[in-house]
Amino acid sequence: MKTMTLSVLGLVFAQAAHGQALSTQTEGSDWVVQVSPYLWATGIEGRVSPFRRGPTIGVEKDFSDVMEELELGGFLNVWARRDKLVFSGDLMFVNTNDSKAGRLPALPGVPPGLPVSGDVDTKEFMLTLQGGYRFYDTPGLTLDGLAGARYWHVSNELTVKALGQSRTFKESFSWFDPLVGLRAFAPINDRWSVQGQADIGGFGVGSDMTWSVLATVNYVVTDSASISVGYRVLDVDYEDDGHVFDTRMQGPVIGATWRF
Repeated sequence: MKTMTLSVLGLVFAQAAHGQALSTQTEGSDWVVQVSPYLWATGIEGRVSPFRRGPTIGVEKDFSDVMEELELGGFLNVWARRDKLVFSGDLMFVNTNDSKAGRLPALPGVPPGLPVSGDVDTKEFMLTLQGGYRFYDTPGLTLDGLAGARYWHVSNELTVKALGQSRTFKESFSWFDPLVGLRAFAPINDRWSVQGQADIGGFGVGSDMTWSVLATVNYVVTDSASISVGYRVLDVDYEDDGHVFDTRMQGPVIGATWRF
């Protein structure tokens, strides 16, 4: 049960590779929209309790551990700007499965300490929406103030096999985190640029606290395409009604951006 929910968390969310080098090239009243599929090669450490009646588990996993359990994953960022107004949407879905054998804690209908085998299927969905205003705009630096929310939904299905019998337990939990943030972008030359973004939120509304920092180096390939590489850290501390999700995820990001 230890690896199951945790691996999903290891591939979570990141607003990676926005291709900001493209967005600064267009001014005026028309919308500029950028679509960025990406990968976040993250590890994870912290503690989680995927089931209300289960124990809180310490976890420390690198990216290779996470990938071993991955069944399906999708990551997409959309960025839009019109003059000084900016909008960002980030979508993540991950499905992992892991099998373990050992002695599980007491669950309904399962005696404590009984030797069992278990399969855990975990699905995690995260959606981040932010809007804001470009309050500083010069050829060498732009600054955007952002505000919005991040929605989390984690679903777990545990199939326990013992004494020739099989039982399935399902449980899910979700929450919203309000966010405020700042994004900075600076061109180096016509092709290269750097970008930094940070946000903080939760404030006891959903999680007790959450924050993230992203830094990327961007390269313009064509007038409508760019690539980005960088590094991201995401920390969240959620605990409610027996569910615990207190983790820090960090690792390199890589993505491609297309502008429309």
